[in-house]
Amino acid sequence: MSAVESRIAELGLTLPEVVPPLAAYQPAVRSGAYVFTSGQLPMVGGAIPMTGKVGAEVSPEQAKELAATCALNALAAVKSVVGDLDKIVRVVKVVGFVASAPDFTGQPGVINGTSETLGAILGDKGVHARSAVGVAVLPLDAPVEVEIQVEIAD
Repeated sequence: MSAVESRIAELGLTLPEVVPPLAAYQPAVRSGAYVFTSGQLPMVGGAIPMTGKVGAEVSPEQAKELAATCALNALAAVKSVVGDLDKIVRVVKVVGFVASAPDFTGQPGVINGTSETLGAILGDKGVHARSAVGVAVLPLDAPVEVEIQVEIAD
C-alpha cells in the first residue's frame, strides 16, 4: 500500500474503484507530467447517494460531504492512470461545479469538501488553485461534480 493510500486509511476513508465513464470519455488522461481527471460525480457503489440542487433539496453540509467523495473518486481516477498515488507531486487545480438553487451562493464552502479532503490526504501537496462554479444542473441530477489536475513525478 502506498503512503498516500495508508494516509487515506488513517483518516477512516476508502479509495474507491475508479468510476466507469458514463459516456464517451476516459476517467483521467496523462499529458506529460500532468494528469487531468474528467468531472467526478459523488458516486458510491455505482450510485449517487443524494440528488438535487444545493440550497433546495440538498443542504450545503451534505453537498460538502459529497464533494469530499468526489475528491476520493478523482484520486481513484488518477491512480488508474499512474498506478501509484505516491507519484503525485502536487494538486495543481481543482474545478468544482455545484448544482445550485437560484439563490444559493455558497459554492466555495461546498467545494471546500474537496479541497479539505485533498489537504488532509496529501498535506502540502494538496494545496491548489481552484474554481467553484454554480450551475443549473449536473449529470444524473448530481449536486456536485469535481475535476482535478495533478502533477506527477516518474
